[in-house]
Amino acid sequence: MLIPGFATSEGTARFRERFAARLPGHIREAQGLWISSIGIGTYLGDPTADYDARYREAVRRAVSLGVNVVDSAINYRHQRSERAVAQALADSVSAGEIQRDELVVASKGGFLTFDAEEPPDPSAYFQEKLLDPGIVRMEEVVAGCHVISPKYLENQIDASRRNLGLQTLDIYYVHNPETQLSQVGRDEFFRRLRAAFAALEKAVADGKIRMYGTATWNAYRVSPTSAEALSLTDVLRVAEEVGGKNHRFRAIQLPFNLGMPEAAVASTQQAGSKLVPVLQIARAHGLLVFASASLLEGQLTQGLPDKIRNWFPHMQTDAQRAIQFVRSTPGITCALVGMSNLQHVQENLSTALAAPMSLEQFRAILQGT
Repeated sequence: MLIPGFATSEGTARFRERFAARLPGHIREAQGLWISSIGIGTYLGDPTADYDARYREAVRRAVSLGVNVVDSAINYRHQRSERAVAQALADSVSAGEIQRDELVVASKGGFLTFDAEEPPDPSAYFQEKLLDPGIVRMEEVVAGCHVISPKYLENQIDASRRNLGLQTLDIYYVHNPETQLSQVGRDEFFRRLRAAFAALEKAVADGKIRMYGTATWNAYRVSPTSAEALSLTDVLRVAEEVGGKNHRFRAIQLPFNLGMPEAAVASTQQAGSKLVPVLQIARAHGLLVFASASLLEGQLTQGLPDKIRNWFPHMQTDAQRAIQFVRSTPGITCALVGMSNLQHVQENLSTALAAPMSLEQFRAILQGT
């Protein structure tokens, strides 16, 4: 039985009310929803029962401490991360700790994935599961691992809904669409993206997802001359061509952290006659922006220079300092942090006991003062 419902203004406001006094400035309004400034990610870890249990505990604990954003993808740990999230959310809902309309749950599709574990013959597996049933055609696959055809995305959305135990996903991302640019020209890429967005608009109309977007790694951060560069303005234009002025492309996800600040400082996106950072384009269009790799896969949890530590006098650990930087960045809706350890959940979410930095404090950091 899939849990019905989706994140609503009323539900997320109810969630905010429970934590507002203890966590100042932590849950903020965007796109009509109240969204926690820190979310839990589920990418890292081996595809094992041990990690399944760890994620199940971590997600449930994070929600109890004031996180209402849960991010996953069907290919994370061979679908096991989505299934661990499902168990955590089902436990929390059945125990009366949370209601479905208080949560923003996101997933992604685009990469080929196994089912729970790697099969002895991956090629035979994909032949049987995807090619023979006609879900995927060989000419749609790029880099040996990536497909964004309508039929495949429709299949993956339904699979993620089953995995997560939810009738409706709040956000669904096309996962690393720039992967397509490695083997197809830009005209063909945008034809494929247009078809993908049409499928996602239909999924919204069918009640399977509430909104969609792109989860990228390099696309919006690199120089416009890069082979992987994408113009967010062009991507939004495709969404409007497909879905009209009221299209449901409402969110982007991309890496942003102390070691990778390009989204805020690198001028990679065309705006009229000049280049600007992608966060400026996203803000102009009212998009939700979720920062992935807030801790750079653990590299920012220790060893930060004293100069950086001094910027965050109220933070106790380097992990908290790194998270505080991301969640305080103007234009960032939520800092996603991968957490499969209860101790890390407690440490990371203690960041929210302090309010995000002011704009003046953030600007001082960018200027290196």
